[in-house]
This record gives sequence, structure tokens and C-alpha cells, in this order.
Amino acid sequence: MPMDLPALSPLALAAAALDDDVPAMPAARGTAPSGRSIRALTGQQKAAILVRLLLAEGADVKLSTLPEDMQTKLTETLGEMRLVDRDTLSAVISEFIETVEQVGLSFPGGLGGALKALDGKLSHGASARLRQMARDGTDPWERVLQADTNTLIAVLEPESAEVAAVVLSKLPVKRAAEVLGRLPGERARRVAYAVSLTEGIAPPMVARIGYSIAGELDNRPTRAFPAAPASRVGAILNNTTAQVRDTLLDGLTEEDVDFAEGVRRAIFTFANLAERLNPRDVPKVLRELPQNDLIIALAASLAAPDSPNGQAATFMLSNMSQRMASTLRDEVENRGKIKPKEAEAALSAVVNAVRTLVEDGEITLREDDDEDE
Repeated sequence: MPMDLPALSPLALAAAALDDDVPAMPAARGTAPSGRSIRALTGQQKAAILVRLLLAEGADVKLSTLPEDMQTKLTETLGEMRLVDRDTLSAVISEFIETVEQVGLSFPGGLGGALKALDGKLSHGASARLRQMARDGTDPWERVLQADTNTLIAVLEPESAEVAAVVLSKLPVKRAAEVLGRLPGERARRVAYAVSLTEGIAPPMVARIGYSIAGELDNRPTRAFPAAPASRVGAILNNTTAQVRDTLLDGLTEEDVDFAEGVRRAIFTFANLAERLNPRDVPKVLRELPQNDLIIALAASLAAPDSPNGQAATFMLSNMSQRMASTLRDEVENRGKIKPKEAEAALSAVVNAVRTLVEDGEITLREDDDEDE
């Protein structure tokens, strides 16, 4: 029975799964066109019918975007339902389509949804007070999962290893590995061991830890600069010449070794291609780069094949088609000696192409300690 169903949005599903005293759709029609009577259905039952139909049709229904209590209600109702005749199915679909077509504007559900919609538009004080109000009865771990890695590490710094272990256990595995890898060695070992002690922790305690960490995140003062100091200096040095960059890094190392190391991690140059760029992303970079810049960058780098730049050039050639690599090597041999300023500009063009792809979300750079997938 082919039917033209509208896209089932999470908001529409949430409305359909509400308690019966807030009906999501009109009451079921009592009689089908065929003359058969149609039994009355609750809003939750209608939502269950729609979800079951969409799943049967292979639709990607993201129920995980609904609040957990609604997910629970919907799942329980699906388990209680048995057979639904064609007339009832047609009536439910018709009512749903009619309801969706009458919607002119939808608002975020609850205070938490409103805060998410107004993210970045409220003052820090108002946002903190409203988030405190919204936390009552909500899952605090959603707030924790939204925090960036640097902020999360800063919040966990004064906490015990056991608390940090609980937080790591709630994070996705890749994110937890990133946080653990950024902790100092001894601290990381204590937290890793503390994970083994979390097996018997009671859910209420996990929830209390979540509320505590979420509160700390919300109470942190708004930063004047979105990026950390080392990242800001690294971004500046990314756009300087190699000579200036090396001189400043040497000076920073004399002043503050830890800060200088953070700046080095934030810097991305042509020499970092082999360790930071995923081999499968090399063709994407080539498409963004004028061929003349690529030839000059390769010619300047391959003049010293054992240097970091030379290894990066070899990495690029090894991860493109053999025909293209052969053509480029011929062009490099015919190019002759490259002037320093010309080489610097070409190397910067390659790096800028990579940065553009990263900023556009087309590729992701690997961390220094990542292994090839």
C-alpha cells in the first residue's frame, strides 16, 4: 500500500508520544470508508504505529533525539501492540499528515530546548541561572558531553581520580581516550586504574557526579578568547616564515618549556603532513591546490629527501596515483633550483589548502600519537 508520508521529525514524534491528556493528533475516526469501525487509540499507540511503519519501510528514525522518558514510553507501547488492520493504519496516517500540515511554527520543548536554541545569545549570568533551573529532572551528562576537551580537563583537574574515572566511563570511547591521553602521566595512570573501581558504583552516585560536573561547567566564567593561549600563538606562527617561527619557539622554550610544547602541538606546517594528514585525504588536498604550487613545494622539499619537508613530500607522492606521482617527479626534475621565498610561498599554499579542508569539515587531522586506522 504505497503512501506519501511526510518526514517524521523528532518534534512530531515527541508530541505524539506525550501523555494522553495532551493529545498529539485528533481522536481516531470511528468508522472507515469501508464501513468498518476503528477502535480508539491513544497518542502513544498512534506514535508506535507510525514508528513501526517507518521502520518497516527502512526509514532512519532517530529516536535517540527524544527525551529518554519518551523513548521508554514509545518502546513499551511497541511491545504491547499486536496486529493493526489496514483501515486503522490508514486513519492514523491520515490524521498524522493532517496534523503536520497544520503546523506553522514549532518551538523547542522545555527550558533545556529553549536554552539550546538560544545558545550564545544570552548573557553568561542569565544562561547560568537558566541552566541551573533546567538541570532539575534532566540528564546532566548531556551537558558534560557537550564540553570541549580542554574545558573538561580543566574541570576534572581538582577532582579525585575516582570522579574523573566516572566521567571517562560516561564519555564515548574515542573522546575518553583523547581526555586520558592529555592528562599528565601519573594522573592518567591513577584515573585509568580508578576505572576498574567503578563497576559497583550505584546509579544515583553517578547522577550526583554528573550534576556536580555539569554545575562546574556552567559556572565557569566566559572566556574572552575562544582558543587557548598556546593555540592562538600556534595559529600566528603558522603564518610566519620558518626562520621567524624557529627563532620564536627557541625563545619560548627558554621562557616556559610547557607553554612552548603546547605551541609546537598547535603548529601545523608542511613538515607535519606525514604525521598529521591521513593518507586517504591526500587526493582531496591535491584537488584544492594549484599544480604549480605543488610542483614548487615538492621540488624545494625533495632537494633534501631526508629532512622533515623531504619526508612530507615523499609521503604526498606515495599516496597519489602512480601516474600522477611519476608526472610530478618529471616536473620536479625539470623545475631546477627554487628560490627560498618562492619555496616558502608554495609550502604555505599546501598547508593553507589542508587548513581550508579542515575548517570546512572535509578532513580531520590526526593527533601526533594517533595510529593509522
